[in-house]
Amino acid sequence: MTQQNSAQSSSRPPRPKSPHFPPHNAPRVWFITTGTSPTAITLAKQVLDHGDYVVAGVVPVEFEKREGPSEDFRVFLEEVKKTERRRERLRVVGLDPRIVSQCQSAVAEAVEAFGRIDVLFGSTSEAVIGTIEELAQNSRTISLVQETFEMNFFANVNIIKAVLPIMRQRKNGHIVVLTGITGHLGTPGLGMYCSSQWAIEGYCDSLAYEIAPFNVKMSIVQANMEVNVLTNRMTSVPPLSSYSQAENPAPLAREIFSSILDKFDRVNNPSIISEIHSPTDSNSTTSPGGIIHEPSTGDLLSSDTVTSLYPPLPQGVKASLIAETVHALTAIGGHDNPPARHIVGFEGVTAVKEKLKTTSEELEDFIEVSQAVDISPDGERSTPVVIDQSAS
Repeated sequence: MTQQNSAQSSSRPPRPKSPHFPPHNAPRVWFITTGTSPTAITLAKQVLDHGDYVVAGVVPVEFEKREGPSEDFRVFLEEVKKTERRRERLRVVGLDPRIVSQCQSAVAEAVEAFGRIDVLFGSTSEAVIGTIEELAQNSRTISLVQETFEMNFFANVNIIKAVLPIMRQRKNGHIVVLTGITGHLGTPGLGMYCSSQWAIEGYCDSLAYEIAPFNVKMSIVQANMEVNVLTNRMTSVPPLSSYSQAENPAPLAREIFSSILDKFDRVNNPSIISEIHSPTDSNSTTSPGGIIHEPSTGDLLSSDTVTSLYPPLPQGVKASLIAETVHALTAIGGHDNPPARHIVGFEGVTAVKEKLKTTSEELEDFIEVSQAVDISPDGERSTPVVIDQSAS
């Protein structure tokens, strides 16, 4: 590790070791939309241990087919069954938040079971990896744009609209939506994903003003990009040669996450590092240096077909990845005066500060141009500033 990295590491606050809940007079009822995600499972465990109630939404088809992280959720359910206190405080409901009727039914079931909903945690998310042009290649890739907004925007909107009347009538409630710093920062190769994050944040910012008179609070929690992308399903579209690393030096999300997935492969299967594959293996390829390369999980992101997968997160990596986010959620959820927007982690705060600094500098660079169109108090338009471009 370099001295610079060491200095940065030492300046970071220590990782939280235990949840820190805000004070409250009675157990709260949490409604978690995507109950099978690693973040949701860990949050549910801590909330139940704290004595609160949890309603966890599960997509019925995925659960029945044992897709994605549903196996981790099954293990969680078995643990809950061992303790009567936990068992009585958890209700699992079928919920595909893209379907309005299921949102309404799930909310009704939650209210019937526990009488109210105090905290709504919306965490529905799915990343689509590909440049803007790559997502316009054919009808299938184009349809992914709509699917991205159905999952990341409308699914969260649907559940918020279903819960809102309950909170408004009680004049109490807290809506927490998990996004990412991608709601602040554009990321090459994640254009549609970032767009959907910005959309839901704009929706929540506007809604916050509308519901404040009813004592219903709104918080946006922006986790590091990796948290949402690596703990949910990701879909990759076929790459275009024009955006290969040789042609385009921009650090595209495809290369970044391919490298991360390959690291997961090595952690999950240490033996693959030393394995020597036969050159006759039809699934193997030979690099220019003559080294046999076996297709890895990361290679799936460069497939010539649309490919979806759940990242194979090693248990240790998973726990470390979501620790800061879960700590933030337990500290904010149900707080009497929660932040409107909370950025999780040292890296996220640093990245957003840099973006805001750049935005401020650009504003100052062109402040005269902005002010040139102002209307003076007497109704006359200010004299526009003429920029002399001959010098350039």
